[in-house]
Amino acid sequence: MPNTGIEFPEQGIAQLFDLGPSPDANPTEIVIHTQYSGVTNGTERHAMMGEFNWQHYPGRHGYQHVGVVEKAGSEVSGFQEGDKLFFGRYVGHRGWHVQDVGSTDAKSYGSHLCLPLPDDVDVELCALFGVAGVAMRAVRRCRVGNGHRVWVVGAGLIGQFAAQAARAFGAHVTITDLIGKRLEIAKQVGINRALNASDADLYDALQEGGPYDRIIDASGYPPLFTEIHKHNLLAYRGVIGAIAVRGETVFPWSMMHGREASIEVSCHFSVDDLQVVLHFFQRGVIQIAPLVLHRAPISEAPKLYEMLRDRREEMLGIIFRWDE
Repeated sequence: MPNTGIEFPEQGIAQLFDLGPSPDANPTEIVIHTQYSGVTNGTERHAMMGEFNWQHYPGRHGYQHVGVVEKAGSEVSGFQEGDKLFFGRYVGHRGWHVQDVGSTDAKSYGSHLCLPLPDDVDVELCALFGVAGVAMRAVRRCRVGNGHRVWVVGAGLIGQFAAQAARAFGAHVTITDLIGKRLEIAKQVGINRALNASDADLYDALQEGGPYDRIIDASGYPPLFTEIHKHNLLAYRGVIGAIAVRGETVFPWSMMHGREASIEVSCHFSVDDLQVVLHFFQRGVIQIAPLVLHRAPISEAPKLYEMLRDRREEMLGIIFRWDE
């Protein structure tokens, strides 16, 4: 369904819309035919449900596409027709995209966000490179290093990838979540400790593994900063990475002052972050397949969004196939 897109026409509803045929490419543009796209569970559900000021309908959301360059402008360099690539602009799920590739700053998320994909990778799995890129950027901004003790709060897609990225940089990683299936997957991909957040002795178990040099919040749990302070879980000169969407946030000033600690607010990703994800994915250090619980043709997208709305605890990696 190359001329189709996904939109949220009203709160809690997803539907397909007619995108129309793709245009010709201007001199510095490429036209990308979509083969796969990945759902950004947290962001897209927030947008669908009108949470955190996402109350604009109709809305078109999402930033994870894998496709083939269908047309290339006369002045395009670095891409040619037939190339497979990941495309990460926030333009929503669409059967085709037009992107100016004249901006080449690999470290800016304001660039074209097109990453060529080599022949030795499963390009379908690369449809989740966007959330992996968000996690990778956060881990890098938090300066996770060899031997660090890292606690990742939340084992959704972002948390899973953040935990794997921290492991890739040599950290000892603890991850927590309320959903047992997600914790099982975290263990499967090599995370050191996976703790159920509903256990009565959670904070005792966290204290045994702490204090943590880096704490990465992929949950948005409102009292988290207070709980970190209460249970003395942040190490001296530690860093808290706030990835999950939040409203107004309160944190204990004395925790940050006494420890000379810091908070990094991180989102988005760059081509440079995607290149690091690709490096570790090619070597099997970052695993994607165990995270993918749903694959479906794009025609079934509205049903998958109903599940994301009503049974989000059952959802993790979701990939749409556009050519079926």
